Amino acid sequence: MAAAQIHSTAIVAPGAILEDGVTVGPYSIIGEHVRLGAGTRVGPHCVVDGHTTIGPNNHFYRFCSIGGIPQDKKYADEPTALVIGGANTFREFVTVNIGTAQDAGTTRMGDDNWIMAYVHIAHDCQVGSHVVIANSVQLGGHTHIGDWAILGGLSAVHQFVHIGAHVMIGGTSSVRQDVPPYMIGAGDSFRPIGINSEGLSRRGFTDQDILVLREAYKIVYRRKLQIDQAIEALVVLQQDHPAERQAVQTLVDFLRGAGRGIARP
Repeated sequence: MAAAQIHSTAIVAPGAILEDGVTVGPYSIIGEHVRLGAGTRVGPHCVVDGHTTIGPNNHFYRFCSIGGIPQDKKYADEPTALVIGGANTFREFVTVNIGTAQDAGTTRMGDDNWIMAYVHIAHDCQVGSHVVIANSVQLGGHTHIGDWAILGGLSAVHQFVHIGAHVMIGGTSSVRQDVPPYMIGAGDSFRPIGINSEGLSRRGFTDQDILVLREAYKIVYRRKLQIDQAIEALVVLQQDHPAERQAVQTLVDFLRGAGRGIARP
């Protein structure tokens, strides 16, 4: 692969590591503790700073700010970090902050995420892979986003909220409590209305998987059970449908770890 290509107006600190095929556009700044993976493209007027490690084949469009210090008054210049996987797309004016000492110390993102313009990903967020975050979504600190989740434009996620895998959140939603895997919904505050069956079908879940997960939704939301009671009922559902056990287990595991309570219809 070709050597890194750095525009003559860009500033790359001496300690930065740029792997083969990296391109850095006009007027961009790369900090001394940054590593850019092979084939990553940094567009014009971007800043990549902090103790930031970025995998291969990412694309940062113009005016991104990546690896900035947390918007947290408790931050005291600790050498916390940001780690980004591969093949992610960051559109215009996206901001992603490093972690804090009050959490694991590292903000993390997986692979193949599509992050649209003006999105903010705060300190200590943990974003999985194959996630779509639409324009102007704001993620508070310490939030977790599961694989394949989709967040509609102009939505806001409260700090410490966990959003499960395969969730679809409609635009302009305010998410203040945890959202279990597979749910679809919207609102201020966010209200689940059912299972994201279309998304699950596209990702290879069988018709029987979806049928059982619809029953799981009814257990969690229609029977007016406490979370512990719902988990017990889901375990019974698994026993009745062993072939779909793992799909239900993802929901069970999430409910057992729900720290803020779950969003309700």
